[in-house]
Amino acid sequence: MADRSLRVVFAGTPEFAVPCLEACRASGADVVAVYTQPDRPAGRGRKLAASPVKEAALAAGIPVEQPESFKAEADRERLAAYAPDLMVVVAYGLILPRKVLAIPRLGCWNVHASLLPRWRGAAPIQRAILAGDSESGVDLMQMEAGLDTGPVLVERRTPIGADDTGGSLHDRLSALGAEALTEGLRRTLAGETLMPRAQPEDGVMYAHKLDKAEARLDFSLPAAELERKVRAFDPWPVAEADVAGERLRIWAAHAIEGVPGVPAGEVIAASRAGIDVACAEGALRLTAVQRAGGRRIGAADYLNARPELKRAAS
Repeated sequence: MADRSLRVVFAGTPEFAVPCLEACRASGADVVAVYTQPDRPAGRGRKLAASPVKEAALAAGIPVEQPESFKAEADRERLAAYAPDLMVVVAYGLILPRKVLAIPRLGCWNVHASLLPRWRGAAPIQRAILAGDSESGVDLMQMEAGLDTGPVLVERRTPIGADDTGGSLHDRLSALGAEALTEGLRRTLAGETLMPRAQPEDGVMYAHKLDKAEARLDFSLPAAELERKVRAFDPWPVAEADVAGERLRIWAAHAIEGVPGVPAGEVIAASRAGIDVACAEGALRLTAVQRAGGRRIGAADYLNARPELKRAAS
């Protein structure tokens, strides 16, 4: 392998995948094509918008392909015509059938944002925070027909901090994914055959796709659980709660000690430090909120707009 070029087809769609595309380009491999999801309506005007990966590919002068699926033989033949040695898949959004996995000479690699077999599936970053995991990471995996079931080639780990959000962990794992992919490509280009490590049969968890309905906070649950939900759903879909008769988006909050005997959902204190809402266990202190049609503001600014809330809780 050291004496020949490595022809790579890259498949990815969101911002998370862009550092991996750049890692492929920087590795010395020949990125012959980029596959990404078809342009989708976005924004208030619902105009068709290119994916972040498509924008990066076009800026680099790489041919872009956007099939709706690989069910048509013509789409598979077009992929085969690029004669890829390897296909690198990062948050592409399409399931690759066996016939596609078999096209590249070295098969297909996937960069997955979890420590497999925990959190196979669509939303591993948020599910790890929701579950209270202390650690996450990225696995470079040899793809097979099952959902995220393939053996692991390279792994990178990172602790999940008490203040990590879905956004902060996303960004860190995106960078770690590029690191893991860079190592895999470097070793392959040097002529090394990566030794796959089979995933354990125990500990399999599925990270189901996020649903906006999950973002609603139920104060009859423990405050620690609601704090994790607030962090996991920042920046999307963003937690929501009814607070003193008003529906708010909750951008930042943390669990504190509660007041015995106070019904769940009742505001027990409101100050510049935050708005404390009673929960089944403890209380949740809201520190950054957003009113309907407004912007994200701190608790102090919100209380300036609702001085009666501060008086009622004092």
